[in-house]
Amino acid sequence: MIARALVLCLLAAAGCSGIPASQRETGGALATGSYPDLFHALLGCDSAATHAKIARAWNQLFEGDSATERIYYAAGADMGYVEDIANGDVRTEGMSYGMMIAAQLDRRDVFDRIWRWARTYMRCSAGPHAGYFAWHCTPGGAVLDSTAASDGEEWFVTSLLIAASRWPDGARSYEADARAILHTMLHKEAEPLYGTVSNMFDGAAKLVVFVPSRGGNTFTDPSYQLPHFYRLWALRAVEDGAFWNAAAESSRALIRRAADPHTGLSPDYAAFDGSALGGWGGSHADFRFDAWRVAMNVAMDWTWCREASWERQYADRLLTFFRSQGMQTYGNQYTLDGKPLGKDHSTGLVAANAVAALAATDTSRAEFVRALWDAPVPRGHYRYYDGILYMLGLLEVSGRFRAYEPPGGPARPESAGVTR
Repeated sequence: MIARALVLCLLAAAGCSGIPASQRETGGALATGSYPDLFHALLGCDSAATHAKIARAWNQLFEGDSATERIYYAAGADMGYVEDIANGDVRTEGMSYGMMIAAQLDRRDVFDRIWRWARTYMRCSAGPHAGYFAWHCTPGGAVLDSTAASDGEEWFVTSLLIAASRWPDGARSYEADARAILHTMLHKEAEPLYGTVSNMFDGAAKLVVFVPSRGGNTFTDPSYQLPHFYRLWALRAVEDGAFWNAAAESSRALIRRAADPHTGLSPDYAAFDGSALGGWGGSHADFRFDAWRVAMNVAMDWTWCREASWERQYADRLLTFFRSQGMQTYGNQYTLDGKPLGKDHSTGLVAANAVAALAATDTSRAEFVRALWDAPVPRGHYRYYDGILYMLGLLEVSGRFRAYEPPGGPARPESAGVTR
């Protein structure tokens, strides 16, 4: 484990010293290596019980009944995919989440199968999309749309970096793949054939775009904002470290601007100034399915980085709103000012709100952690999204979602903050 002093030094060298003192706190897990376990701290659950709960979730979602339980399927001798059951397709979102879960649980066999499938069928090897991944395919591997969805690439990169730390004998390959994606994210427009395909981050706003192509690159999705990932990228990068640190700051600012000041609810889509965006389907100015994940991202940024004190206020505000709607009955879609748009009570949102408790200070946060502990593993037609967030929620709330550093510290830390 990297000594705290060394990591703080690296973060400062990478540009973190520019964070205003009022917004900067020390003690995040990237510096200390300490990840809180709220199941133990708030509910008194011991490690064995938590391990068993996570194992049950894995066994059902990754190894359970093919028709009603699992979302992961082996394909041939050495590949596998995560399927969105309700839509009958394979998405970079689910594939990258599946890789992250496998990396956190030390399941290299599944990780390698998923990554091999993604590289074989989803990665574009030629043309203007080269280096990006088609956002969804059929389970048989046929590309349905060659456009990239930015969150898939973001999670691919971070899961590959964590895999390189967990399994050092494969580190060179995993890191090379991660860095190739990172390079494409920022340098696509320097390629002679990029055409209408753009960089994945807007250079001026320093924000991830909704999709890296004309039209879709003029706005963002608040749930795609992953400032804690960008901090890790800056530490592990061999190029563009200063940009990734700046992106972390821009990302936090976007999340803060986009969230309603009274409810804490965020829209699915937002302009770069944080204002809710209602186009692209007409309803995405509201708190809907994508927006569930914003709370998870804020709480994990607080856990890993602990640089923005407002994140605690955000988490308290959001949980206070949901508690006011009824712990067992709150809906899964709202206008930003809190008007219900549906009555379904979804396990995926229960998981996201439990993760928010990592940043919250209000004593009611234990109720949200208890709600996740008591929730059954999702099954049935809509088990994909609920199930993947449930699995991530268990890992994050239990302190088992970690930024594993490689042996000896970050690869080439002297490059952090240097743009080449």
